[in-house]
Amino acid sequence: MSEPSSRPTLGLRERKKARTRAAIQAHALRLFREQGYDVTTVQQVIEEAEVSESTFFRYFPTKGDVVLSDDFDPLIVDAFRAQPPDLRPIQALRVAFRAVFDQLSGQEMSEQQERMHLILSVPELRAALMDQFASAMRLLAVVLAERTGRQPEDTAVLTLAGAVVGAVVALTLAVGDDPTANFAARLDEAMAHLETGLEL
Repeated sequence: MSEPSSRPTLGLRERKKARTRAAIQAHALRLFREQGYDVTTVQQVIEEAEVSESTFFRYFPTKGDVVLSDDFDPLIVDAFRAQPPDLRPIQALRVAFRAVFDQLSGQEMSEQQERMHLILSVPELRAALMDQFASAMRLLAVVLAERTGRQPEDTAVLTLAGAVVGAVVALTLAVGDDPTANFAARLDEAMAHLETGLEL
């Protein structure tokens, strides 16, 4: 069983864009932490990040997107598609999750924990997160259907996609306020539980 050992190699232009995007998000999260989300303005983030207004909105259409945006979905999809065909879908997903989260440094994990805490503490961001989970479920149904030769609307495909995303939602709500929580470890535990057929 092979797992991706590193993130995809990016060209110079893509690396610069990724650095700019990460810098804007880091400055925004710091301001949100220091001042509060509601009172922090986009203009303040622009000034702190030392970027133009057009650059900010190229990466983040709204202030909320600065907090809500991440790259996990495409990374997980790519890792899932890279898994050997003999793995059952739930096993391939578990390996894909591990492959992606194992690449995060301790600092990156802390930043993600901080971001999730902020999302859960701001009602409008929390509501938007639920919409993101719904989109993630639709995306997961598509890649599961692709792997199994079924249709995304197939009941079994939707059920599995819903179970996986449901586990992610439950864990997000459970560990979002716990700075010591290891989300990746809890998610792996949840995926193992799904593998057993949800026996209690």
